[in-house]
Amino acid sequence: MPPPTREDLTAATRVHLIGPFDKISVEVFGIQELSRTVEVDAQGQIQLPLIGVVAASGRTPPELASFVQQQLGSRYVRNPQVSVNVVETQSLRITVDGEVTQPGVYPFLGRVTLMSALAQAHGVTEYARQKHVVVFRQVNGQDMAALYDLRAIRRGIYADPEIYPNDIVVVGENQARRIFQDVLRSSNLLTTPIVAAIRR
Repeated sequence: MPPPTREDLTAATRVHLIGPFDKISVEVFGIQELSRTVEVDAQGQIQLPLIGVVAASGRTPPELASFVQQQLGSRYVRNPQVSVNVVETQSLRITVDGEVTQPGVYPFLGRVTLMSALAQAHGVTEYARQKHVVVFRQVNGQDMAALYDLRAIRRGIYADPEIYPNDIVVVGENQARRIFQDVLRSSNLLTTPIVAAIRR
């Protein structure tokens, strides 16, 4: 599958989701001691006064602000006004989902391959369908998907493919079956990756 273009990586329409290692400011209007700038940890969480650990990863800033406002208002502060802004973003990230030990959003650091991306998610589960690994990517504005077989990569039949920022890696049958149903009817080892364009 071809790499994404610069325009794909910087698309203005892409909604920013908070992710690991982002720095965000949480402002509670009129209450300085509850306002602070925090860094999202590797598990996608932040620590806030009164309400404790909060899952921030995967939320937009307005969604996180709404959640914090609800938590504070339910027990601690009357009619709080909360705003959340991203101060510094680790905008290069990949998503690993499906039959992996720890699904989530991971920072894109250096050169990343499919196998190393799965390693960030602590590997595939015991009964993962290793021939059903799909990488989703946008190339020249077109949504693309590529089907890989981890067994073939491990045996050196083809190279461990490179992963790029904003790629989504999904391990498991359902995603693969919908897109590559004809290929997956065979139980044979895939000797080459299969790439398809996805219709919107």
